[in-house]
Amino acid sequence: MPIKWSALKVSEAINMVDEYINEAAEPLEQAKIVAKQARRIANLPGYLDDRLRRLIDQIERIDNVKGAIESVRNAIPDGAIEAEQERTKHGSTQSLI
Repeated sequence: MPIKWSALKVSEAINMVDEYINEAAEPLEQAKIVAKQARRIANLPGYLDDRLRRLIDQIERIDNVKGAIESVRNAIPDGAIEAEQERTKHGSTQSLI
């Protein structure tokens, strides 16, 4: 049974998401380094250290986002993108079947 949604469009969209996440990864890594350095400030109150640790944990969640991107990619049926590319290679007419 053919799929009714566009595997190709989903793939293109998730590739764009992946590009944006990759662009954000380096600045987030820099932010994590600065937050870790802030934790070493002399006489830092515990409540601020706790918040900085939470901030660092949140920044590290970028790995969860990357995992979610892979999950989307893995959910696209094997061969669906290639099949759609082949169907649309010579125009985008719909099948009568």
